[in-house]
Amino acid sequence: MSSPSSKPILRFAPSPNGRLHLGHAYSALYTWQAAALLGGTALLRMEDTDPERCKPEFAQAIIDDLHWLGLDWPEPVMVQSERFPIYAEAANRLRDADLLYPCFCSRSGIAAKADGTDPDGAPLYPGTCRHLHRGEQIERLQRGDPVQFRLDIEKAIARTGMLTFTIVGPLVTDRPQVRYAHPERWGDVVLQRKGTPTSYHLSVVVDDAAQAITHVTRGRDMEAATDLHVLLQFLLGLPSPIYNFHRLILDAEGKKLSKSKGSPNLASLRDAGWTQQDVRRELGF
Repeated sequence: MSSPSSKPILRFAPSPNGRLHLGHAYSALYTWQAAALLGGTALLRMEDTDPERCKPEFAQAIIDDLHWLGLDWPEPVMVQSERFPIYAEAANRLRDADLLYPCFCSRSGIAAKADGTDPDGAPLYPGTCRHLHRGEQIERLQRGDPVQFRLDIEKAIARTGMLTFTIVGPLVTDRPQVRYAHPERWGDVVLQRKGTPTSYHLSVVVDDAAQAITHVTRGRDMEAATDLHVLLQFLLGLPSPIYNFHRLILDAEGKKLSKSKGSPNLASLRDAGWTQQDVRRELGF
């Protein structure tokens, strides 16, 4: 069920680990357009939980780029790095429910034993540490071994049973449809790492609830993650928004634009003479 609200609330939540490109611009413009169609509001959220890659200058650049596109939002902007204690409390609730366990495996060790991949193409965790004796867990934690904390997906699904979520599309005003969630395909996902009390999956569901988000607009590449988010929402007693999946902006090779590939960013396009109207026209707005 979506959370009760006097009006729809949507959000655009980029990571300030680089400059925005046309794919981000499309997602932002799509979200603000959807908010207008629903008679609601679009919020900005900074998902900056990675302190090594996320920088204040990138966060300011995102704000500048969005203003250049003609977008605005209510203040203050939610900043995830300011909310670590809240995510840690959510993780502790899962730990108290015996759903979170420490894992000491290396990436290479996981890859060597994995049987298949998750929807993102990463090796599925083989469950090596799932049944470690409590005494060994405590000993290794006290010793300071590198650790991450995983959700026991089988236990979690046993608690929830079959889950569903609501989607609309391609327009947010379309008739809602119910879809079954399949979080089992993610395996025992990491929800915490040593030194970082959250993961994308954990923080996004906590923050969507905190901001009373009623509709989540996201790219089709994030469609599979919704299965896992619906599971976490149920386990934490949080409302589930309505979901809408939009198209991706692709490069000349038919691949998704990305910061890591050096896709042209809005600043470089602006320097090359593009206007706000040029960007909107290019993206169909």
